[in-house]
Amino acid sequence: MSFDRKIKIAPSILSADFANFGAECEAIEAQGADWVHVDVMDGHFVPNITFGPTTCAAIRKHIQGVMDVHLMIAPVDPYIDAFAAAGADVITAHLEAGPHIHRTLQAIRASGAKAGLALNPGTPASAAEPLLDMVDLICVMTVNPGFGGQKFIHSQIDKVKSLRAMIGDRPVHIEIDGGVDPTTAPLVARAGADVLVAGSAVFKGGSAAAPDAYGVNIRAIREAAEGVYA
Repeated sequence: MSFDRKIKIAPSILSADFANFGAECEAIEAQGADWVHVDVMDGHFVPNITFGPTTCAAIRKHIQGVMDVHLMIAPVDPYIDAFAAAGADVITAHLEAGPHIHRTLQAIRASGAKAGLALNPGTPASAAEPLLDMVDLICVMTVNPGFGGQKFIHSQIDKVKSLRAMIGDRPVHIEIDGGVDPTTAPLVARAGADVLVAGSAVFKGGSAAAPDAYGVNIRAIREAAEGVYA
């Protein structure tokens, strides 16, 4: 996967039909999704349980582009190789999930995947500064992790601005996860984000059998975000 700062829409399959993941992944890509975002939750680090590497491996053959795997789990390290083997292009771990984030990021890169670092809303941007040369992506949580459909936390916009200034010309994406829709997308794009994760805002009104609404929703988010550069 090559690096650029163009706006990328990464629908979260947390909002898809769990009984029809393969078709849902194909549908969102056909309707313009750039990445497919996979939220892995363990019921321990966050108060919800979703799925693991076996599910990732099953949907990988239905994804043509980037599979972006967000690990909301603790511990992380024992599972990195399994998610890499399942086909993850990006593996993101939370800074707050364990005591040895350097080791975790090194292990992700050693697995062949791009390394992502996620920051909870209560974690300052400064916590990421010593890690900027070890990551390919920083995921700013604009909701508290664990559930879809939460309201966007506006205080995180300043964090995005701070991270963008710190990153400088490093090839590091800034991803936004939580509450992204056509109203919030331009706020984070203006602050410096380029990967926008959206769940309910993409999947509302459609289905794998009738996916046109997905395309309408993806285009609305993209156009709102890209409008800040017009």
